[in-house]
Amino acid sequence: MDAGERDGDGEDGGWENSGVDKGTKSPAVLVDEMVTMIEYVSRFGDYRRTQKKECYNLVRRLKIFLPFFDEIRHLGSPISPNGVASLYKLKKAIRLATKLLKTCNESSKIFLAFEGEAIMIKFHTVYVKLTQALEELPFDELQVSDEVREQIQLMLTQLTRAKKRTDTQDIELAVDLMAVSSQTDERNADIAIVERIAKKLELHTVEDLKIETVAVQKLAKGRGSTSESTQQQTIRLLNKFKQLLGMEITNILDDTSTPQMSRKPQSLVIPNEFLCPITLEIMRDPVIVASGQTFERESIQKWFDSNHRTCPKTRQTLAHLSVAPNYALKNLITQWCEKNNIHLPKKEDQASSKRFLVEDEDKIARLVKELSSSQLEVQRKAVKNIRMLSKENPEARVLIAKRGAIPRLVPLLSYPDSKIQEHAVTALLNLSIDESNKRLITDERAIPPIIEVLRHGSMETRENSAAALFSLSILDENKVTIALEDGIPPLVDLLRIGTIRGKRDAVTALFSLSLNHLNKVRAIEAGIVPPLLELLEDKNQGMVDEALSILLLLATVPEGRQEIGQLSFIETLVEFIRDGTPKNKECATSVLLELSSSNSSHILAALQFGVYEHLVRITQSGTNRAQRKANALIQLMSKCEQIP
Repeated sequence: MDAGERDGDGEDGGWENSGVDKGTKSPAVLVDEMVTMIEYVSRFGDYRRTQKKECYNLVRRLKIFLPFFDEIRHLGSPISPNGVASLYKLKKAIRLATKLLKTCNESSKIFLAFEGEAIMIKFHTVYVKLTQALEELPFDELQVSDEVREQIQLMLTQLTRAKKRTDTQDIELAVDLMAVSSQTDERNADIAIVERIAKKLELHTVEDLKIETVAVQKLAKGRGSTSESTQQQTIRLLNKFKQLLGMEITNILDDTSTPQMSRKPQSLVIPNEFLCPITLEIMRDPVIVASGQTFERESIQKWFDSNHRTCPKTRQTLAHLSVAPNYALKNLITQWCEKNNIHLPKKEDQASSKRFLVEDEDKIARLVKELSSSQLEVQRKAVKNIRMLSKENPEARVLIAKRGAIPRLVPLLSYPDSKIQEHAVTALLNLSIDESNKRLITDERAIPPIIEVLRHGSMETRENSAAALFSLSILDENKVTIALEDGIPPLVDLLRIGTIRGKRDAVTALFSLSLNHLNKVRAIEAGIVPPLLELLEDKNQGMVDEALSILLLLATVPEGRQEIGQLSFIETLVEFIRDGTPKNKECATSVLLELSSSNSSHILAALQFGVYEHLVRITQSGTNRAQRKANALIQLMSKCEQIP
């Protein structure tokens, strides 16, 4: 007889007469199962960084139950059916908590970051279930001691407080995730953002990414566990991380994928020194870096091109990024492959065309010096060359800054020559891709002249100024600086009258700036709402999601709700909820929920426009986030008792 069928056998004190129906687990079994679950989660070594704090708090609270369960074990009198039912309810809540903690311990780190809001909602659900179960426990009947009861009451207070907390999200991580997800303009691509996300998620080594790949594969196999759009988003970011480390990009959903080389006998052991430390594959073109370590040329060049200046193996800072062929090792690999009938695929060495040679340092030093030339044409050529050199080459960005270019570029922003202005602001944009350069540019007080160029420069110069402000606004302190220097109004002007590219640069920068609470009001006062509504009307510009995302931020402040909460806007939202793309529907539903949470008249207006049936469809086939928002809206409507 298993534990689920066991009846009282005299060893459980008075529990055998507790009135539990036949086939129902006894209180002793229920307690044992709950203790087992709590002990199980207590053994988890660690949790994903994005949910770590919440997980540890939940485990700590679950452990408070252990003395309570110990007292129930020693209870000498029977427990009423209502008491047993309350234990069942508590067990169900603990099981839900256990499942959530297991997810945060094992699941894909990238997925959990993208779904941070959904996971937080699940934590809140656990808190609600635990609270409800605790409130129904018959403490007097269970003869709970005063000391244990005080601990339980304290936990109830903590759970109530936890249910109200909504500020646990890492805002910087959320901004970075949106930036890499929505980035369509390569000119704005910021490698530093991807690297920062990788560090935050602790996915910055080959081994980390191999474990993450397995987690993503498991996630994809779980039917209904995630939407296709979230799955693809997760895979795309995983591939960006792999590119940072020079790893080969493969179809991770294909379990049969193998390294691209001839199949070798299973008993054959490849000498470890033949394997690239980055890809763990046999090297075709081994090269030595400044630390003395050897890597595959293509892989180490990708590492350098991703703005790394350290050795991937030893993590020491490299004196230079030059590489030297390891001919001796290459000959050994060739001989070993011939002897064992191993045929390596030939790949075109694209890295050699990108390699930045040490002798070019003299060229950079000369160009930086010419930035201060008294001859206008010399200056113009120098700043243009620096712009081009800093466009794609990470090492060049570092060397240009190291040679003192930034203090010389900033004054050029105020030159009357339009071409010099354009090249200077674009060079600073390119240099700002490097994280350390962002601070150097900020320290040189470049933000005020960049804003001045944004106000009065040519259209292309204004576009690149907006892109530069977005790049610099990744630093939180710069969000404040840009606003205080009155940078928001000219961004709104560019959003209103700019080209498609200019509007995209402006909307991206304004979204980043609006993550600062005070900047939301500043953007509203600068007139941001009308051009955002125009983007919603003209879908051909392809910025509906970006506009809705900013409107969602604005709807969190009273001034924003007053500005956008018009009847015509509610109708527009309903139209996107009905006919938009999956992402449109998600964003529009989120905005409507934010507006409706503080004003029921918006719900009534949306119902008049027929939103209910469209929300029901979203709950069945929308993105994960859209489904959550649609369900929340339907619940709000139910409270208003307006559902047909």
